[in-house]
Amino acid sequence: MKRGIAAAGVVLASLWAPVAMAEIAVGVAAPLNGPFAPLGQQLLSGVREAIADLNARGGIAGEKVKVEAVDDGCEAKKAEAVANQLVGRKVRLVVGHVCSTASLAAAKVYAEAGIIQISPATLSPRLTEDRAGPGLFRLARREDAQATALADLLLQEFGTQRIALIADRSAYGKALSDAVKEKINAGGLREAVNLTFEPGEKDFRGLASTLKGETIDAVFIAAHAADTGNFKAALAGIGLTVPVIAGDAVMGTEYGAAAGDAASGIRVSFLPDATGLAAAQDIVERLRARKDEALGYTLPAYAALELYAAAVTEAGNTEFAEVAAALQQGRFETVIGPVAFTPDGDADMPGYAFFDWRDGAFRPADVTN
Repeated sequence: MKRGIAAAGVVLASLWAPVAMAEIAVGVAAPLNGPFAPLGQQLLSGVREAIADLNARGGIAGEKVKVEAVDDGCEAKKAEAVANQLVGRKVRLVVGHVCSTASLAAAKVYAEAGIIQISPATLSPRLTEDRAGPGLFRLARREDAQATALADLLLQEFGTQRIALIADRSAYGKALSDAVKEKINAGGLREAVNLTFEPGEKDFRGLASTLKGETIDAVFIAAHAADTGNFKAALAGIGLTVPVIAGDAVMGTEYGAAAGDAASGIRVSFLPDATGLAAAQDIVERLRARKDEALGYTLPAYAALELYAAAVTEAGNTEFAEVAAALQQGRFETVIGPVAFTPDGDADMPGYAFFDWRDGAFRPADVTN
């Protein structure tokens, strides 16, 4: 199989122009309602932007591209059902899922159907350790890598202080909080408080008061954006202005809307910022012109379409086995930088970066892991 770096112009262009016989359907499978919906909407935004660019350049292999979006509810059973719907709609590529339980359940369906799956957001190590098939790829960094970055930050900055671990009771919150706990404990830091709450909690004042009574110096929270913002506002409401560290699910404007004037003083782990890369500038500016932003998983989702289009070009057709092999063996330029995949399907790219809330948005901090 030919290897090489696909130029950015080639990524979104076909090298041949046969008469279009059909549309290539691309599935977006993600939470489109509920607390994790902002992350799902980021995937959908990135895919739609990429499809518009692809179609303006003639599509993929001379065929126009269309999107088929489904709501997986961040649930395994629903994800399996919508995955089968996408099989019925004859999609060639699925960009998704976000939540690990959903992605793990759906991956088997796509593998059996011969559909390429590229997840910009699923964190569970199991996704690639128990890889469902050769067509499964991940652009997100693994959860254990995120936990290591977060634990290192907590150990470096608060290693002798009283730390609180807070998590919602979702699969995401529990997994990330447990992983961070394990790593800080191994580093010699024992948390002073370890508490949980139900996703969508309406009143965080009791939780905030408990932390104040425990004279907490810093908080790690594993929850989605709106709950984290409401929690931060509750801390400020009782005069507790301790630093807050959080995971990737907080990355979005929903955090700021919920936290209000209390939004600053938080640091969030996420993929390295790609909005400043030259390849991403046109997309970032177009979104801003529409009063939108390339937040969170928007650019990785766009990159998933670039990768698929480049692999089809490399393979010379849209056959599953040949496109999967091209993805596995190639190295491609994308809006998030050059992407190649390890043998298990993980992106061979830099790890997690950190972002602070400043001037009404999450902006890169000067700490990277």
